[in-house]
Amino acid sequence: MIAVVYSGSHYAHWRLADKGKTIASFKTNGINPYFNDEKHILQLLSKNINLIHHAEEIKRIYFFGAGASTEDLKRTIFNALCAFFKHGKVTVEHDIQAAAIACCKNSPGIVSICGSGSNAAYYDGKKVKPNNYGLGYILADEGSGNWLGRQLIKGFMNETLPENLKTKFVKRYEADRSNLLEKVYRQKQPALFLSSFNDFFYDNRDDLYLQNVIKKGFSKLINTYLLPLHKQHPEASIHFAGSVAANFQDHLYEVAADANLKIGTIIKEPINNLLTYYSNKN
Repeated sequence: MIAVVYSGSHYAHWRLADKGKTIASFKTNGINPYFNDEKHILQLLSKNINLIHHAEEIKRIYFFGAGASTEDLKRTIFNALCAFFKHGKVTVEHDIQAAAIACCKNSPGIVSICGSGSNAAYYDGKKVKPNNYGLGYILADEGSGNWLGRQLIKGFMNETLPENLKTKFVKRYEADRSNLLEKVYRQKQPALFLSSFNDFFYDNRDDLYLQNVIKKGFSKLINTYLLPLHKQHPEASIHFAGSVAANFQDHLYEVAADANLKIGTIIKEPINNLLTYYSNKN
């Protein structure tokens, strides 16, 4: 039996499979080594009935996650998974590698994640090539859910949010200046809070103001990451993975076309493609 995991900061998507047949499909809270230590990860695993039931049967674990960007950070996840899956061989990789496999399989390509966070890289068909991107929700994450959340809060705070959106925003979140600042600057994991406003954008996706914010974010993402990668690898196809890219793909296609880029595929959740890929390898 194998376990394939694709984790953002919000949720980790799990698939358990045996001989090509899916045994279980479920979500847990996200596993991110920037926010979670080994003890926390073990506690999370130990609370899931699917994992408890199948832990001894699982022989290979393929984990891909946001934050698994250095050997030390990978080791935090690796140690916790090894402690829980005592009979399994564990592989831990960054989420951009998962997006690349899901979008490209064994073919080269340029891959961008645009979900809660954002990132991009060139994939040679086997491995993602290292770069200086992926700086997180404070320094980067252009176009992502975190970035959109920041723009929405700033618009509310600066009183540049149109009145109709301001009314909806206050009613939906019971928002005021003090509690927003408290949640951004004093509570744990503010990135999760910032990206929690994605539903507001989606539910009001016909609003021109929000459409312009979304397109501005995609433009920043493309100009900052995709165009330099495309210049280095002009023959490579371009792919996206993540909820923001998928939910607002009409705007993404438009902004990409304005930059003379052609998008190959957009995948909302890479987990199913990952499961197929690793089921065929075992």
